[in-house]
Amino acid sequence: MDVSLFYTPLPKRLDARYKDFLSSSDLRDEGDADVVALATDDDFNIVACGARAGHTLKQFAVSPDLEGEGLFATVLSELLNEAARAGQKRLFICTKPKNRAMFQSMGFFPIVETKDAVLMEDRKNGFSDYLASLPRYEGECGAIVVNGDPFTRGHLHLCEYASKHCDALYVFSVSEPGSMFSPDERYEMLRAGTAHIENCHVEHADEYLVSRETFPAYFIRDEQHADAVKADLDVELFRKRIAPALHIKKRFVGEEPFSPTTCAYNRRMKELLPESGIELIEIPRLEAISASRVRAYIREGKPELCRDLVPETTYAAILRYVTRNA
Repeated sequence: MDVSLFYTPLPKRLDARYKDFLSSSDLRDEGDADVVALATDDDFNIVACGARAGHTLKQFAVSPDLEGEGLFATVLSELLNEAARAGQKRLFICTKPKNRAMFQSMGFFPIVETKDAVLMEDRKNGFSDYLASLPRYEGECGAIVVNGDPFTRGHLHLCEYASKHCDALYVFSVSEPGSMFSPDERYEMLRAGTAHIENCHVEHADEYLVSRETFPAYFIRDEQHADAVKADLDVELFRKRIAPALHIKKRFVGEEPFSPTTCAYNRRMKELLPESGIELIEIPRLEAISASRVRAYIREGKPELCRDLVPETTYAAILRYVTRNA
């Protein structure tokens, strides 16, 4: 069997064949792959596949009549070699628990597992090393996870409120690419915007918290259920590994009346976190302030309209962004 690598977007006819093959394997194409590996037989029929999206390997499938013939290992090896050439320093896989042993045999190590999914990475102590790199604080600790694309007065309100209700506050800056600002830019906006809060400590989430890249769910056909699977995986990782290591007893979130996905995620945290002795505290959002509104003003070339919606430090970052992209 020949295995070939194709960089996306795939040609239309090949893309249709690829999606049909995924569907026949009860998988979904999440549409974010950078490269797809396809194994074909002598008649050029697709018999196995896999893909890489950023630092996540995903969408593996092998024809049932060819299982056990090494095709999975061949496809995975091609993608591992391609990822190395592309400069990816670490890789994640999210898959069904029944596939755990198969990926372990290829050098991946589990981080967290639920009944529906297991998250793995290619470093034995990757997550443990990440936890060890975080500072520890005395007293009752709280946590917030912030995307901040960009960091608004609404985010600041959440941080200021949370800081008054715990001894030390971890604010994790989501490390996946945003729709406008880079992870480093978002981290700096968050750090600068909260510098006046003495017990607020901004940390990189390092792809381990609320990351679409880390938590794909291509193996769940129903997209609504896929969101629930990803939420459970994220909550499990937080309550079973992150919170105990950092003595976090409170998780703070902003109320989200407009996003059904975020509302469902918050409800799931309310259900699961108390089982681990963690209180979820939901804060009403400030009216008329949203990161999406700020981004819209920037795209419309009206950054001055953002000024009342963001801290001064963020406004300065917005002006730098506008100047750079003029």
